[in-house]
Amino acid sequence: METTFYILLSLKTLRGFEIYGQYFLGDHKESATALFAQFKGSVDIDDPLLLHIDLMETTDEFPEKINTICCTLDELSHNVKLITREIFRLKTLKEL
Repeated sequence: METTFYILLSLKTLRGFEIYGQYFLGDHKESATALFAQFKGSVDIDDPLLLHIDLMETTDEFPEKINTICCTLDELSHNVKLITREIFRLKTLKEL
């Protein structure tokens, strides 16, 4: 059974939420959830914020949403910086 974790970025449009970005985090749940825990934003999904970040898990090609936050543009900027730093760290360690 293969399990992978990834982040989905989506924004609210007239047709509903549309995905505009995806970051693969690998197969370590602890690393993925620890990264998500550092994100800035609101866990209140009824919040009027238009930007969402979802932590997803796929097991044998079946996706499941683990967690969601809403955020402002400034918070999203901070969160993408964290994602980029973590992906760089993971990729660099794999190559060593």
